[in-house]
Order: sequence, then structure tokens, then C-alpha cells
Amino acid sequence: MITIGKLAAHADVSTDTLRYYERERLLKPSGKSTGGYRLFDDEALRRVRFIKQAQQCGFSLGEIRALLLLRSRNSACCSDVRKLAIEKKLQIESKVRAMKAMSKTLDGLIAHCEDDAKPLDGCPILAAFDDANGATAANAR
Repeated sequence: MITIGKLAAHADVSTDTLRYYERERLLKPSGKSTGGYRLFDDEALRRVRFIKQAQQCGFSLGEIRALLLLRSRNSACCSDVRKLAIEKKLQIESKVRAMKAMSKTLDGLIAHCEDDAKPLDGCPILAAFDDANGATAANAR
């Protein structure tokens, strides 16, 4: 059994992160020391590493909670986890498409702004943002 500080060091996270995981009910101590310190076992370290790896794959803490819940259910199977992974992948691909569209839009705006000495009131990027807001406001009427 180890303290929260040692668990944080082994898992390469902060103690604040571990306390947050506790508040979010993703992690719980196995017991307390005679001095009242929370103690964690090897399962806690495995769980924290699981959480960090899932976060690196884009899963939110809520989604990770669902994965951990699935893991604890006897009736769950790999296809249940696969379904969640597919949903996450589709969400990520949608975000990637949106970010590529933003990048392409910025490329076009940057290409129209070649005169560094032009005053701000003639900046094509700012003008494009103004025009977009005006078009949106006009369409809303």
C-alpha cells in the first residue's frame, strides 16, 4: 500500500489529479494509514495508467467512467467496448474535418493579407471577420 504522493510519482501525475479522480469517483483509496493518510494498492496504479492512456486516445473522464463500468460488468463483452471506441473515433474524425476546414479558411485569409504595412482598417482578415458577422446578422433578421 502506498500514499497518494507515491501513487502520483509512480503514475507520473500530480496529487491534485488523483484527488480530482477521487472526487469524480474514478479512483478510491484501499484504506487509511494509522495517521489517517489515504492508501492505494497496485490496482489504483493500474487504474490511473488506464485513465491516462484512454485520455491520450481522446476519451473524456465521463467516457472513461463508462469504460471502467463496462469492465466491471460480467455481462459486458469486447463488442461493447469496441462500440464506444468506434463512436470516439467518429467524433475525432469529425473534429479533424472541422479543424482542416478552419485551417483552409485561415490559409485563404492569410493569402489575402500580403501587405504588412497596410493599416488595420484595411486588413483583409479583420474585414472578412466583420463581413462574416454582418452576413450572419443580416441572415438572422
